[in-house]
Amino acid sequence: MKIGELSQATGCSTETIRYYEKAGLLPPPERSSNNYRHYGDAHVKRLRLIRNCRRLDMSHEEIRSLLDSLDHGGGDCEPVNRLLDEHIGHVDARIHELSQLRQQLVDLRKRCGEGRSVHHCGIIEGLAAMEVTPAAPGSHLG
Repeated sequence: MKIGELSQATGCSTETIRYYEKAGLLPPPERSSNNYRHYGDAHVKRLRLIRNCRRLDMSHEEIRSLLDSLDHGGGDCEPVNRLLDEHIGHVDARIHELSQLRQQLVDLRKRCGEGRSVHHCGIIEGLAAMEVTPAAPGSHLG
């Protein structure tokens, strides 16, 4: 199948397919005599796996590790389990960060009532007075 057909079969844009090829996540397709890319069922399966990993917010490095286990691992699922456990930990950390962020926003919102001028806005005053704290290592918030 051509790249457009692969795109339709997977719901992935042709630009993204080319990007995944360049990034080494999707193996290069065979080329026809007129130099068109020709994809097979293995590309469809792998691209769906990649897209589903992205939907689960996995990084390209996590996906690369998962694909490496698939391509070179003849053993058990332990590396895959470990990768998913680590990703769950990242999600937990993000939930915690977002919960803290939400509370900060709620607290800021309480600082300003209706009818105030922007020059006396409690939200702006609060933002200007907040201490800048470095993001935690590996934080998705910066």
